[in-house]
Amino acid sequence: MDNVLSIVMGGGKGTRLYPLTKERSKPAVPFGARYRLVDIPLSNSINSGFKKIYVLTQFNSASLHLHILNTYIFDSFTRGFVEILAAEQTFDHEGWYEGTADAVRKNLGHFRTQAPSHYLILSGDQLYRMDLAAFYKKHVESGADVTVAATPCTREAAVGFGVLAADKNNRIYEFTEKPPMSVDIESLKIPKEIHPDEAGLKEGKEYLGSMGIYCFSAKALDMALDNDHADFGKEIIPMMIEKAKVNAYIYTGFWEDIGTIRSFYDTNLNLASISPDFNFYDENMPIYTHRRDLPPSKFNYSTLYQSVAADGSIITNASLSNSVIGIRTLIESGANLDGVVCMGADYYETPEARAENAEKGIPNIGIGRGTVVRRAIIDKNARIGDGCRIGVDADELVEGDYDTHYVREGIIIIPKNGIVPSGTVIR
Repeated sequence: MDNVLSIVMGGGKGTRLYPLTKERSKPAVPFGARYRLVDIPLSNSINSGFKKIYVLTQFNSASLHLHILNTYIFDSFTRGFVEILAAEQTFDHEGWYEGTADAVRKNLGHFRTQAPSHYLILSGDQLYRMDLAAFYKKHVESGADVTVAATPCTREAAVGFGVLAADKNNRIYEFTEKPPMSVDIESLKIPKEIHPDEAGLKEGKEYLGSMGIYCFSAKALDMALDNDHADFGKEIIPMMIEKAKVNAYIYTGFWEDIGTIRSFYDTNLNLASISPDFNFYDENMPIYTHRRDLPPSKFNYSTLYQSVAADGSIITNASLSNSVIGIRTLIESGANLDGVVCMGADYYETPEARAENAEKGIPNIGIGRGTVVRRAIIDKNARIGDGCRIGVDADELVEGDYDTHYVREGIIIIPKNGIVPSGTVIR
C-alpha cells in the first residue's frame, strides 16, 4: 500500500454550483457547517491507509490551496504527504489541463518519482465514505488492469453518469457516458439475479453508474495516457475496455455527486435530520478538516429543531429549524431561520470595525435582529441587516442574478461577502 498514489482531482469551474464557485473551486466550497468538499476524498484516502496524495488544481484555486496547506500536515514518521500540483507550463506543454485524464498525464513526471505500483484517481467533490483499501485489494485480487467504482442508479440519474455493464465476474464489457433519456440503454440494466442491492432494485436503481473513482496499475495508466485523450469517463475508460481488463467495483453505500445547487442544498440539510444519510459521527473513519481552535457555540435562550451549528457561533433569542449553521455565525435576537445553509464567517469583526460600518449603514457580519430567512444558502462573511424578509413572501421565486442575491433552482443564495441592507425583502 505504500506504493499506491492517490490523485485527487481538484475540480474545474463548477459552473452548476455558481455563485458558490464564483471565488473558489468546487472542492473548496464549505460543506456541513465546518468542512470543505475536498475533505471527503482526502479523509477517505488517509483513513484507508493511503497517505501519499497529490491534489491537482487549476481554477480559482487559492482558497483550496490555503485550506489544504493549513490542514493536511503529516509528521516525519508517516512517510505521507498531501501535495498540491497546480497547472504549470513546461517545455513539454504550455496549456491548461484539458480534462481529468490530461491533468494526470501532464503530471506523470512528478508521480513517477514515487515509483508507484498503482494509482487511485479520486474526485474532489463527492460525498461518500469508502474503504479504499478494500477497493484496492479487490482490484489486485481480480487481476484487473483498471477497476471502476460504480453504484446502482436510476435511469433518470444515469443521464449524469457514465453507465456501464458488467458480467457476473464484474468485468465491464460496455460503457456509455451520460446517455440522454432519448437513448435506449435497456441492454445495460443490471441482471436481477446478480443485482447487488435489493433495496436499490425496489427503488428503480437498475443501472450501474460510474462514480468517477478509478484504480489503475502503473503500467495500465501509462498505456491509457499514451495518447491525447482529455477525459477519463468520456474517452479513456471506453478505450481501455477494448484493450485491457477493466472491472467494476460495486459500492452500495451512500454516495452523492454534489454537482448542482439543489443537490448541495438538500445534502447539507439532510445532515441535520434525525437519521442523516451520511454519518459524520463515525469515530473509526472521521472526516478531517482545518483545526481552528474556536470556542464552543453559545445559544442564548434560542429554539432549535433539527439543526446543527459549528464552532464559534453565538445565537441569541433566535429560532432555527432544519438549518446548518457554519463557523463563527452570529445570529441576533428575534431572527428566524428555516431551511437555511449558513456557511459562517472567516473572522470575528472587532467592535471598532462594527462601529465604523454602522456609521456607513453597513450591517454586521451575520444575521440581524428580527430577520426571517427561508430556503436559502448564505455564503461566507455575508452581512444581513435587521428586519429583512428573505424567501418568505413568495410562492415561487424567479431564477436570476440580482443586486443582493441569486436564485437558482428555487433557492436564494446570498453570495460570499454579500450585503443585504436592513429592511430588505427578497421574494
